[in-house]
Amino acid sequence: YPASVTKLMTLLITLERIDAGVVRLTEKVKISKEVAGMGGSGVYLDTRESLAFTVNDMLNALMVHSANDAATALAIHVAGSRAAFVDMMNQKARELGMNSTVYHSEHGLPPTNGSQPDISTAYDIAILSLAALRHPATLKYSGIKLTWLPLSPIRDEKFMLANRNALVGKDPYPGCDGLKTGYHSKGGFSLTATAKQGDDRVVSVILGVANRDVRNATTKKLLDKGFDALRN
Repeated sequence: YPASVTKLMTLLITLERIDAGVVRLTEKVKISKEVAGMGGSGVYLDTRESLAFTVNDMLNALMVHSANDAATALAIHVAGSRAAFVDMMNQKARELGMNSTVYHSEHGLPPTNGSQPDISTAYDIAILSLAALRHPATLKYSGIKLTWLPLSPIRDEKFMLANRNALVGKDPYPGCDGLKTGYHSKGGFSLTATAKQGDDRVVSVILGVANRDVRNATTKKLLDKGFDALRN
């Protein structure tokens, strides 16, 4: 199960609800104890920051910083509960033909307390990546190299969000502008990446490798192979 690549579906569902007029980017997001208690990678959201951040802020935290607490905040804001949001994720997976994918969370953390893992395949994540790329806002968020979470009632300085996808940021691949990294101890290091060179765009997916260096190096080789195939 491919770790935080799950958050790409969380992004897509949220963007589609914005398109439908159900959610607005400028809406303020509540921070519940459930959100604040989410583990793993996060932006340390606190219940005292309820209504301090917008949907747009949470999308930045989700895609740039891979924040689990932001994923949960968005899920509850969009659907009313995490369970309802996960139902939306699974419905969208069926619509897209992601037949080997089952979501149990909005964030992709490994299961705890008897919960089930999110399950997917490289093929299904490629389908999801292409669907996300059809939405113009996806690259707006996944292509950000560096941004900040605004001030809040308990923060006297902005929280820096640096893209976890090194191919966009500190170890760039030519034309790479997305999509999403993933990691946890049971799922290993994963990455769905996309790059555009000239009129050509390539998407690659790699799941469950041993470390970031292997993930990044293999992804570069896959993108090279894709562009070579298009040109020859």
